[in-house]
Amino acid sequence: MLIRRNLRLFFRDRANVLFSLLAVFIILALYALFLGSLMEDALRAAAGMESDQIRPLTASIILGGMIAVTSLTSCLGAMETKVADRNGAGRDFLTSPISRGKLTRSYMLGSAAVGLLMTLLILVITVAYIVAIGGNLPSAADWGRLALTLVFSVLCGNAMVFLFTVFLKSPGAFAAMSAVIGSLSGFVMGIYIPIGTLPEAVQWVIRLFPMSHAAGMFRQILAAPSLEALFEGAPPEVVADFEAFYGIVFHYGDFTSGFWFSAAVLVVTTLIFYGLSVAMVRRRQD
Repeated sequence: MLIRRNLRLFFRDRANVLFSLLAVFIILALYALFLGSLMEDALRAAAGMESDQIRPLTASIILGGMIAVTSLTSCLGAMETKVADRNGAGRDFLTSPISRGKLTRSYMLGSAAVGLLMTLLILVITVAYIVAIGGNLPSAADWGRLALTLVFSVLCGNAMVFLFTVFLKSPGAFAAMSAVIGSLSGFVMGIYIPIGTLPEAVQWVIRLFPMSHAAGMFRQILAAPSLEALFEGAPPEVVADFEAFYGIVFHYGDFTSGFWFSAAVLVVTTLIFYGLSVAMVRRRQD
């Protein structure tokens, strides 16, 4: 019942739903206005030829990152109820037979449910768009990997934003944090500017940001058919350099991240942040 309450409060507030997707709308607008054409022109110049897979590849790179942003910002938007309850209904809950642990879990699970629904919606729209502009429809195995990536991405984003909201006491502070996260998330996931064009120190910030791995996993799956068609016959090191330049994979010295390494990063981050959140909540109750 508590989870159902949190979901109803989120979806009834249309302004909150829209603001939770504000970063997504910004990315879509930038993609339509100039990001997509700039990257397409750069790829045509690099390839030295025209290819019907350049546009799907560009969309996979930019919009794949957008899906990861959705999993973070939608979970954050659902956490508004938790912050608002601290000065409202939450006080009533504390005088009721409902345990603090159950109340905390309802916020976590409610936010995760919102994240799953919103991210799934954006994922389906993204795949439909890529197919419409000439990309390939993901295979059954790819859909399975996309579903797994979606779950890992949402859980990781949910764990991170829940820990952040533990320290917030007012809706004003929550709004400020939402604005900061929404503005920076696209940058630190390499959506606005390709990672390869940034200084090395900034590249390391992106490589170490857990949600960047979620963006990379979505890109690996969605961009694979276009990459294979565009770089057919090219040396493996050329493909590897391209993937690292656009944040499809990440280089750590001689080690290159893959799908399952990035999945492990998301799982470990989720466990750490959930553990820290539980510890902080218990400490505040003592």
